[in-house]
Amino acid sequence: MEESKNQCTCADNSLEHANHSEERAPLVPRTSDEKRKIVNRLKRVEGQVRGIERMVEDDRYCVDILIQLSAVQAALQKIGFSILERHTKTCVAKAIEEGHGEEQINELLKVVKQFK
Repeated sequence: MEESKNQCTCADNSLEHANHSEERAPLVPRTSDEKRKIVNRLKRVEGQVRGIERMVEDDRYCVDILIQLSAVQAALQKIGFSILERHTKTCVAKAIEEGHGEEQINELLKVVKQFK
């Protein structure tokens, strides 16, 4: 059972994995450098959010808070697109090569719709 956690299930067509996406791993594991970059970006966003919290507590001007909120949203979107790009180039491409890409493409399109 432990071995299955290390295997990619992106191309797995079972409903079990479709309903438990948090348990799935990428087809091509992220490198240490990729993980480090993503985590560092997320930590910066976390710092920005804490700064916004202080701005609210200090009763700062609404427009200043909105500008910072916009910056956080942009940063998160950039991180999301980076992960989306990697997923497309690895997991989706591999599933297509192996002849079972339709579910991966549908899943990708569904998540892309969430990125407005």
